[in-house]
Amino acid sequence: MHKETLHLVDYLIIVVSLATSLGVGLRFGRNQNSTAKYFVSAGTIPSWAIGMSLMATLVSSVTFLAYPGEGFSSNWILLVQGLMVPVVLLFMVWFIVPLYREVIGLSAYEYFEKRFGVFARLYSSIAFVLTHFSKMGTVFFLLALALSNMTGANTFLIIWVIGLVVVFITLIGGIEAVIWADVIQGFLLIIGGVVSLVILLFALKGGPAEVWHIAQSNGKTGFGPYDFNFKKLTFIVMAINGVFYAIQKYGTDQTMVQRYLTAKSDKSAIKATLLGVGLTVPLWALFMFIGTALFVFYKQNPLPAGMRPDAVFPYFIMTNLPPGVVGLILAALISAAISSLGSDLNCLGAIGVEDYYKRAFPKKTDVQYLKAGRWIIVAGGLGAIGIASLYLMAGDEGVLGIVFTLYSIFSGGIAGMFLLGLFSSRANRQGLLIGVLVCVLFTAYAFLTSTKIGLGKDKHILLDLGVYNFKQHKYMLGVYSHIIVIAVGYVASLFYPKPNLNKNLLFSGWLEKRRKIAAELKG
Repeated sequence: MHKETLHLVDYLIIVVSLATSLGVGLRFGRNQNSTAKYFVSAGTIPSWAIGMSLMATLVSSVTFLAYPGEGFSSNWILLVQGLMVPVVLLFMVWFIVPLYREVIGLSAYEYFEKRFGVFARLYSSIAFVLTHFSKMGTVFFLLALALSNMTGANTFLIIWVIGLVVVFITLIGGIEAVIWADVIQGFLLIIGGVVSLVILLFALKGGPAEVWHIAQSNGKTGFGPYDFNFKKLTFIVMAINGVFYAIQKYGTDQTMVQRYLTAKSDKSAIKATLLGVGLTVPLWALFMFIGTALFVFYKQNPLPAGMRPDAVFPYFIMTNLPPGVVGLILAALISAAISSLGSDLNCLGAIGVEDYYKRAFPKKTDVQYLKAGRWIIVAGGLGAIGIASLYLMAGDEGVLGIVFTLYSIFSGGIAGMFLLGLFSSRANRQGLLIGVLVCVLFTAYAFLTSTKIGLGKDKHILLDLGVYNFKQHKYMLGVYSHIIVIAVGYVASLFYPKPNLNKNLLFSGWLEKRRKIAAELKG
């Protein structure tokens, strides 16, 4: 079966999927008359729906394309980061969720202000804005490029159509529409991934049993190399990186924290978080294994020369799947983007209002704050669409490269800030400021002395210090930034007075509360 155009039924499935997403936005557009309802839905959403939304938010269309590409070209080492998430979360979810639900109103970065002052809040929220704004542009760009290659449609048209759909859903329906759209799109993701893998496995000569044999003999299974080496991509590098990724994502990321606030109770929020991870990790593994199976399939069948690994799965979809199934997979791919982007936009609106607009205009009414939040969502959506369009024209060395460079230098150590604030009652705002400044200087040094620029073979390091260049793997850069904030921040804090803190901001405060409850139950 060799086709590279869509059947009418495929187009119908995609249109129905987009129409359903728009319908969800309209359905929940009524009664969005307060910031509490618009951004956290006033605690009316069931835990299973929040869990599905967490999964759909984490599994973007980048995952849909990148994981099969990695499984095809390498082994499963990049999955190690995801596998560390449940390990970390099982330890921290019990106190992280109640902490946020008790001490903040809407913004996750309100915690940092209460713990360390205004600088910490602004630094952490700016980091969130930069990274998620950049991420949105990347998702738009990669999705449009993939769909354009698969369908022949104009890339700019795809960016703008999907972008406007996302803005409309988020703008009209608020977080409630985003979450319920995520539920629908989450089911599409799961069905699309499972159907793809089943068809792929039974299209192989020798069936599913042949996958393991060929993949293993070609080094496509396992999570190695396992040697203790920080200069290349190894299991230990990914495992350490995964620990800090999990802490930063579930402990400091507004897209996660805002979901905690939408639940009816602490217990419901914890259940939702565990469900989200319980769905996400197997889905990451599913798409990684699709890449492994694709490697085996194309060992048996000819693949066009020079094809990039991340283009192999789209090629398989267009040339080997029947009409209807292709539409289902593409609808799932588009839905993954809508889920991730809708969540980012709503959270950017929340951060814009809580961390900036309210600070600049503290005496406005709630209706005015809601209006400002909607304007921020429109501006953020159009900005992300614009960045994706510019990126398309500029290529790999375009606007996003600059954004990522600035983010990598000025937003390091957020997980370190969180751990320092949570576990040390001695750490104070002066010590944190010194820790962050040292972290920024280190990150700038490491980035500049390890990053090459230029075209083709004519590339040179931005700042070449010879033997003093940063030579460890780039994934370790983020790890060191967190460790520096913790170590330097704590030591520097010892030179300043101990802060007078609300115990609810500390892990020890949560532990003390739990012991009192346990003692009361025994008594």
